[in-house]
Amino acid sequence: HQSPSSTMCRTTALNLLVLATSLTQTAYSFTTPSRWGRKKPSFSSLKVAAEPTTDSAVGKPGTADMDWANLGFEFRPTKSHVRMTYKDGKWSPPELVEEETINLHIGATALHYGQSCFEGLKAFAHEDGSVHVFRPDENAKRMQNSCERTMMAVLPKEKFVEAVMAAVKDNIAYVPPHGSGGALYIRPLLFGSGPRIGLQPADEYTFLCMVLPVGDYYKGGLAAPVDALLIEDFDRAAPRGVGNVKVAGNYAADLLPNMLGKKKGFPIGLYLDAATQTCVEEFSTSNFVGIDTASKKYVTPKSASVLPSITNKSLMQIAADEGWSVEARDVPVKELESYDEVLAVGTAVVVTPVGSVTKLNPEDGSVQNKYEFGTEGEVGPTTRQFYDRVRAIQSGEEEDKFGWNFKVC
Repeated sequence: HQSPSSTMCRTTALNLLVLATSLTQTAYSFTTPSRWGRKKPSFSSLKVAAEPTTDSAVGKPGTADMDWANLGFEFRPTKSHVRMTYKDGKWSPPELVEEETINLHIGATALHYGQSCFEGLKAFAHEDGSVHVFRPDENAKRMQNSCERTMMAVLPKEKFVEAVMAAVKDNIAYVPPHGSGGALYIRPLLFGSGPRIGLQPADEYTFLCMVLPVGDYYKGGLAAPVDALLIEDFDRAAPRGVGNVKVAGNYAADLLPNMLGKKKGFPIGLYLDAATQTCVEEFSTSNFVGIDTASKKYVTPKSASVLPSITNKSLMQIAADEGWSVEARDVPVKELESYDEVLAVGTAVVVTPVGSVTKLNPEDGSVQNKYEFGTEGEVGPTTRQFYDRVRAIQSGEEEDKFGWNFKVC
């Protein structure tokens, strides 16, 4: 038998337990165990960019045990990444996952038919300790274009940005400290994970967003111009193909010519248009920019086979803001003779000065022509000017009047 007081105490305790459970469910939404084998907090209702946070809750950039001065550009394990799955016509809530591997069906369309695209963007620490992502909205749009071209499920822009912010926030310690020259590289990836044997789109897609701290893509960065090889025996992309979207297969096609060029002493290759081989298109992993100092012209190729670089788009706006004439058009190979400086621009490289472009004789491999830019071994003044400007905006050292930085915390 129970006394009234005992019954009252148990009832009160039960009510408190129910209340506590209700409050917990209101504050945090949890995903059910999935095939990844983990239960992770959902960020479907988390305003990662808008809610004020404290250092103790989020952590501080640059506090991971890393050699910040010698990061290079390579894979490094971090704390977590974000995953989402598209199934039955909708995207699942994002979840933070610490496991670095995935289980993938052997019939996945990513494996058989190349349904896979990715993005690349960066987060930077500012002097006040805040962290900002550079133009994630533009990457979201570009990934949508890639998905539409390859008939994959399109990820809404707000979900893309939310996933990016969550991944950066959970790995805040790996953001290189302000002044180190490094950045947190963000790699969103979307691929067909559902099985198909006949050629058709998958019924399931997986989105991942991983992050890792990086330094310069090419050793030396802006301090040392690189020498490029004019690639004439391979094409990067076919006319009316998929060169203007960021699908995985485009980069697989570049692996062989890229490695062959490096064996010949050229860290970067420059592709021509596949149809006529008369116009410059883009470098292996970045857009081409030619600088005509006397005429104050910023020239970049306009082609349906060229991937539109967000860094290039930003530099074009900066150049116009500083009074330069910006020309997006066909760029004949012979025009290389007229440039004072040449840049390779993109998220990974940011701005890399190109000291020369070499054309080899296909018969014996001897140098047939060599286009040289600026003073050998030195960074051109315009290259430095544009690089300093975009980096100053990214790192918070200059006012972001264009609204490009998205604050994480």
